[in-house]
Amino acid sequence: MPIEDDDRPRKKISHEIGQDLSLLSVEELAERIALLRSEIERLEAASTKKRASKDAANSFFKS
Repeated sequence: MPIEDDDRPRKKISHEIGQDLSLLSVEELAERIALLRSEIERLEAASTKKRASKDAANSFFKS
């Protein structure tokens, strides 16, 4: 019995910076844009958290 494409687990979306985009469909490009936007938000949240910790430590040690 043949395996249907819908039954197969989807390959995890990943993106390599500088990768050739010519073979990707419009849908695949949209998925990668969403993936990268999500990653940017995650990085910004981590940066904000670390900056707050650093500022708190600097404030404590300057007192």
